[in-house]
Amino acid sequence: MTTFTTETLAANTIAFELDGQTIEAAPGETILLAARRAGVDIPHLCYTDGLRADGNCRACVVEIDGERVLAPSCCRAPKPGMKVKAESERARASQRMVLELLRADVAPETEKADSELAHWCDQLGVTASRFAPREQLATDTSHPGIAVNLAACIQCNRCVRACREEQVNDVIGYAHRGEASKIVFDLDVAMGSSTCVGCGECVQACPTGALLPATVSASTAQTAAAPQSPRFVPTRKVDSLCPFCGVGCQLTYHVAGEGAAQKIVFAEGRNGLANAGRLCVKGRYGFTYSRNRERLTVPLIRKPGIPKGVNLDPANPLAAFREA
Repeated sequence: MTTFTTETLAANTIAFELDGQTIEAAPGETILLAARRAGVDIPHLCYTDGLRADGNCRACVVEIDGERVLAPSCCRAPKPGMKVKAESERARASQRMVLELLRADVAPETEKADSELAHWCDQLGVTASRFAPREQLATDTSHPGIAVNLAACIQCNRCVRACREEQVNDVIGYAHRGEASKIVFDLDVAMGSSTCVGCGECVQACPTGALLPATVSASTAQTAAAPQSPRFVPTRKVDSLCPFCGVGCQLTYHVAGEGAAQKIVFAEGRNGLANAGRLCVKGRYGFTYSRNRERLTVPLIRKPGIPKGVNLDPANPLAAFREA
């Protein structure tokens, strides 16, 4: 995501009008980002911070005075004096139509709990679809770290950009044509048989849950056939630092349960200076140590035989070692 300093905004702002409100954008800033910085959230699905804007979902289209067609706000830069309408009758009708078409293909029960599609459908009042659904593909659980559920895929290509352009792994692609179009791995093989390294960047980029951590795929896909256990449904988020090396990557643990029964369900990167929201394989999946029976919970002192655990007094930490 491009950041703009106060000095940059003050020196080179571009004033334009959004739904009757004057907004100032920095050079290179899109209508979508300028609007969000001003407190106006335009619907969007294929755009996310940290990835190149593609403009393929068309959920963010806006009406611009003097232009015949609607424009995608995620990849359109404003011009001085431009008059933009994101909430006009024409723009809203197009936004709702996009969401309705996507809702026809993606049933609510196939999505993750915090699906962005469900969020925008709720915001714009799209409760059902008049259109026939597509033929749904089988789930793929062949990968040890990532579960694939293309029934929830809206083909936004965020996973493709994350894999190809950010991680440069070139595993995820987009194949076939028309209604047969779908996300594929390598030459359309199972994910577990592909060259995927398990970095999980695609999982973090996915807006609907078509790609999920394998640890939560069963618990977040709320289906009658596989009822979820409350033990593994994340109930809170804990911001932390990755413990594996000294880089200092910031992350957020999604935790289920309380007390001795609490469990880290999955981790996702935060937008820190060291990692810009990204994680390596260890940071994303290496959190099971927190409940490992061999994890040290008290300091040990080496004595003949089995090492002895000691309880440290913060006021006099050396006392415990002397007594031991």
